[in-house]
Amino acid sequence: MPEWNVSRRTFLGRVAGVVLAPQLTVGPRKTEKVSRIGYLSPAVPTALEASWLLEFRAALNARGYSPEPRFVLEERYASDRTGRLPALARELLDTEVDVILAFATPASLAAKAASRTIPVVMVAVGDPVGVGLVSSLNRPEANVTGLTLNNVDSAGKRLELLKEAAPRLLRVAVLANPSNASFAALQLAQIRPVADRLGVTLVPADVAAPDRLAAAFAAVVREGANGVVVLPDATFIAHRERIASLALQHRLPSVAPENPFVGAGCLLAYGPDVAEIYRQAARFVDRILKGARPADLPVEQPATYELALNRRTAKALGLTVPASLLLRANEVIG
Repeated sequence: MPEWNVSRRTFLGRVAGVVLAPQLTVGPRKTEKVSRIGYLSPAVPTALEASWLLEFRAALNARGYSPEPRFVLEERYASDRTGRLPALARELLDTEVDVILAFATPASLAAKAASRTIPVVMVAVGDPVGVGLVSSLNRPEANVTGLTLNNVDSAGKRLELLKEAAPRLLRVAVLANPSNASFAALQLAQIRPVADRLGVTLVPADVAAPDRLAAAFAAVVREGANGVVVLPDATFIAHRERIASLALQHRLPSVAPENPFVGAGCLLAYGPDVAEIYRQAARFVDRILKGARPADLPVEQPATYELALNRRTAKALGLTVPASLLLRANEVIG
């Protein structure tokens, strides 16, 4: 082989080595920090709550937490035993979470009590000021912020809607969870003046556990109740099919705070879109993970409320749905 050919190959090899050298000497890519997000719920795990969490995950990913997973979601469920919430909150702290996402009032209270420093983003809490979670909506002044359902102000509206759909209502049962007593008391304070104005007597129906639902419905029927208002509660929404079934069985027109109740068979629902609340919660979590303090993030209230109506249930109860309700409904089933 000619000597000039060997020299040419040697020269080209050295040039290639110079060109490739930077690629060969580059170190490993910087690894993004994986955030740990705790999720605390007082209810049993359900497909509905899982769908809300999917909305939360998708909204967080849309803010730059994908395609590579940059967060881990540690989930804890009290399975309708709210007394377990403090221990579950401490479990989340033991996993060294960066922030806790808490569903409903009891879980949010437990998360706040577990730590005064770990940020808590509450979702679907009715009255965070009234139950002592934050000092005010504009200035939480604590490690807690998030989104409220604002269900206290809308509690009386639900009774008005039920009376409009079923004008013959005289005695209305109020389904409440005593483990969420402080919030239930705030709701009742809003409902009573509306009931007095409408000429309706309220019949308390405390349900401490799902297996007491049947007994509670039988008791209020014996007391002459001919309608039922379901107060906001994580346990109730997890067992909404059972509640709707018992209401229909006893021929009680019912109104609830979230649209999934209507899909389960309740007559009416009036309240905010919980899935949208979970999507907005991702915005709070993102800001906190980037350094924002919960105390500096005002608590947000729903901008809109939705009215849902089940015409099949109305027909089964022998009710004619007023045209005024149908025109205002965002969702009509049947």
